[in-house]
Amino acid sequence: MTLRWKLITTLAVLVIFASVGIYPILASAYKLPAPGVLKDMQLKLGLDLKGGVHLVLRVQTDDALRVETETAAERVREAARTANIPTSSITAVSSVQFKVEGVPSQQDQAFRQAVALETDTSFDRNTGTNGSYTYTLKPIIQKQLREEAVTQARQTIERRVNDLGVAEPSIAQQGQNGDQILVQLPGVTDVARAKEIIRSTGLLELKIVEQGPAATADAFNVNGQLPEGMEVVPGSADTGGAPGSQLFYLVRKVAAVTGRDLRNARQVPDENNLPAVSFTLNNDGARKFGNVTSANIGRQLAIVLDNRVFSAPTIESRITDQGRITGSFSPQEAQDLSLVLRSGALPASLTYLEERTIGPSLGADSIKSGVIASVVGLVMIIIFMLVYYKLSGVNAVVALLFNLVILLGLMAYIGAVMTLPGIAGFVLTMGIGVDSNVLIFERIKEELEAQRGVRASINAGFSRVFLTLLDTHIAAVIGAMFLFQFGTGPIRGFAITLFLGLASNLFTSTFVSKTLFEFELSRRRQATTLSI
Repeated sequence: MTLRWKLITTLAVLVIFASVGIYPILASAYKLPAPGVLKDMQLKLGLDLKGGVHLVLRVQTDDALRVETETAAERVREAARTANIPTSSITAVSSVQFKVEGVPSQQDQAFRQAVALETDTSFDRNTGTNGSYTYTLKPIIQKQLREEAVTQARQTIERRVNDLGVAEPSIAQQGQNGDQILVQLPGVTDVARAKEIIRSTGLLELKIVEQGPAATADAFNVNGQLPEGMEVVPGSADTGGAPGSQLFYLVRKVAAVTGRDLRNARQVPDENNLPAVSFTLNNDGARKFGNVTSANIGRQLAIVLDNRVFSAPTIESRITDQGRITGSFSPQEAQDLSLVLRSGALPASLTYLEERTIGPSLGADSIKSGVIASVVGLVMIIIFMLVYYKLSGVNAVVALLFNLVILLGLMAYIGAVMTLPGIAGFVLTMGIGVDSNVLIFERIKEELEAQRGVRASINAGFSRVFLTLLDTHIAAVIGAMFLFQFGTGPIRGFAITLFLGLASNLFTSTFVSKTLFEFELSRRRQATTLSI
């Protein structure tokens, strides 16, 4: 490549990365015009610099096991009823175990065959006396369900946080058992709302009301017990009754349609122009909803959210793919409810283990300290290079500034987030850049002492040090990759900055620095000395 093309390439790289990494910052600070694309690429700040919320939550994975166990128990009850096999009771005795009692001895084989499809895959069966069976969730299934619950909870939280409009959130699994979720929300000021949206289970169920409403839960008991397969669900404050009173509904445990059948949910006004939430169902949900509503015209349909009846309208005709939740919602509450429903139900409840709020002022102090550290480090490096390497030090300083511009541009382009450890990686990049130039300059000085010409010494210095630089940079990149793979939050910020800094430094210390030397030598007819 000729010197002209080397200069054009160097200037083009500088202009491109300066326009991506530096101009948007200046445009934001001084109200300068900037294209929308450049505004979107502006370097983003992490939690420790911008302020926000740091949360650590634990997924109660036992809830997921309990749901699986209770659902299996209901399926067994339904299978036995379909096969006309009587039982005295089918109850869940723990989160991983349910018990069947009272199976007639002459129908023992028929019972096993009837429920085999519902139990054999996931449960171990132990036979007791007097027609009793105990079904225990298999250990491998327990492990699988726990892992799936944490993964699903993390994905659900991600969807909710994204719908909240939080820029660059950090959400990751952690903990010895892998059941903790770290949530970092930069720039969030309404902490209570964010916590409520994240933690809300968001389980929507549509159930036919068997009896009710009633003033007490005990009103549905028969001989002191609830009818088999039924449960009592409390109503919200606006489902009827006197102010301050509580109403209860008797519904089946197994829902006809659940939130898993949802296609979408959005805030809409009801017939009184009050906030409500409209939802639509997918094809399978619409089919099930149509069958249930057509078979129960004239009865009440309980719309149950997180085990509470929000409304219980009367079914007047067959309904297929849509419905509406009404209540005493504020516009914000209706919007948040639609967000929670769209993101899907959490598979298990969450408990908060840690909460920290970082104010913007603390972030501003961190930025100020980081900038001061970077500037002081840069000034000291410039002084050292100019004093020790004389005019060649100017070459190193220019290459270093190029390196920092390219690093900022790369971080803005890929959407990386600058954190306090990222600033540390920024300062470390300056050190690595200087180290690379020191190796090259010292090799050039050795060549000059061996009485080789200036041009030959420069070419030898760069060519013979290149493999050494490549080796050290690859070793550092491997370390950065491990930090990114196994680190979380700020550690990843440091790893990203270090990785990008290494890439840009290899380019500037070899290509840009040598191009500057060649440009200077091209201005001389005869190069007999070099200020180094």
